Amino acid sequence: MDASNEHRDKITIENERGEQLQYTIEALFDMEQQSYALLHSEDDLLLMRIEEEDGEQYLVGIDDPEEAQSVMEAYQIAVEAAPADKH
Repeated sequence: MDASNEHRDKITIENERGEQLQYTIEALFDMEQQSYALLHSEDDLLLMRIEEEDGEQYLVGIDDPEEAQSVMEAYQIAVEAAPADKH
């Protein structure tokens, strides 16, 4: 396995307490002209919106529970309709 591929799907996020936490990118997807990232760690699952400003991309937490729920439901439907191949 190529070592560069091993790190490609990892991301470090600093939480509100200044702690740096390692997450794996579970999925990147678009819904209603918005991009989202589903991230997971050993203890947590995060759904974040991908925003772009001045050519830079960054992750933003989703404060609206209805938005988060509708995005997660759409993601689940997509996964069930076309499950990823398991290696």
